[in-house]
Amino acid sequence: MHIDWWTLGLQAVNVLILVWLLGRFLFRPVADIIAARQAEVDARLADAAKAAADAGADRRRAADELAKAAATRADALSAAADDAAAEKSALLAEAQADVERLRAEARAGVERARREETEAADDRATVLAVDIAEKLIARLPEIARTIGFDDELSAQIAALPAPTLAAVRSDGAQFLLRAPRALSDAALGAVRDKLSAAIGAPAHVSVEVDPGLIAGFELTAPHVVVRNNLKADLERISAELTRHGHV
Repeated sequence: MHIDWWTLGLQAVNVLILVWLLGRFLFRPVADIIAARQAEVDARLADAAKAAADAGADRRRAADELAKAAATRADALSAAADDAAAEKSALLAEAQADVERLRAEARAGVERARREETEAADDRATVLAVDIAEKLIARLPEIARTIGFDDELSAQIAALPAPTLAAVRSDGAQFLLRAPRALSDAALGAVRDKLSAAIGAPAHVSVEVDPGLIAGFELTAPHVVVRNNLKADLERISAELTRHGHV
């Protein structure tokens, strides 16, 4: 077999030129296009991965926010329940206090009414007793209604302070004597003498009959009022007996 080296060399050169031309004008642009497409795909894949990562982060943030909201809601519900329980306890305590206060007021009202009724009954009994005493004493003989009272009357006058007695004397020792009955001249003279001795000066006495005195005398002067009679005694006793809290 005969080989034509020149022809073979020329063909080899042609192949090399063809390969250079293909690489220059075909393979490199195609490779560049492929590389660009690959870069674009890689970029899109990176964007998709980033978007997926962002979406995952958003989902995690949303889940965290939901968890926080749920926790906040649970805390709010728990706080509301605690507040409601506290309010309920406070209302129950206030209601119980109101009930106890009303019970205490009712008991106090009942006790006050019972005490007032007792005091009223005691007052009525006292008034009745005084009224009976007045009626019994009113049956005494008239002469017994003044006997002995002039001694106590003059003793009370003599016990007055010295300046009061001096004022009585300076006014002329003028007295108004109230008596439950008319006095005889002798009885009036006896009273006048005892009063004169008590004040240390002649006494001038005028008489006024007042049956309401029941028994005894009432002596008045510009600076003096002396009561020594059963009416005054009964009024004092009645006042003492009907004084609330001291019956």
